[in-house]
Amino acid sequence: MNERFTARVSDPKVAHDMRVLADFVSIWCDGNHADQPRTAARTDAAVLGTYGRKRHVLCAECAAHLAYAEKRRAYCGQDPKPFCAHCDTQCYTASELEWQRGMMRYSGPRSWRHGHAIDGIRHLLEARKYRRRADAKEETP
Repeated sequence: MNERFTARVSDPKVAHDMRVLADFVSIWCDGNHADQPRTAARTDAAVLGTYGRKRHVLCAECAAHLAYAEKRRAYCGQDPKPFCAHCDTQCYTASELEWQRGMMRYSGPRSWRHGHAIDGIRHLLEARKYRRRADAKEETP
């Protein structure tokens, strides 16, 4: 872990995004990997205390995906940060992007039961804004 990562994680927006991401990965892991051995995640953000007292118990595969996603989020150069699905610059590898999309599709609808109802509403409104911008760009000759 380096100073740049630590500095970025101290940003409230980045920390919030990481907490939501870790919760989503936990939802995915609980639903899809319940039969695998799991331990508390020891990712860089978890070590820094980004998740507070909340422990994310994940299998090794999901912990590796979370660690990768934390770094992508921390080092994202977009400001303000769009949702990855709406970003012009894709920083995830193809395999990680595919995994992330599947995880989000599974976890998103289930996240409201885990305290993310307001985040879900914000996400829907934000996605609508990006779609409108994309439609406006297509209509402009």
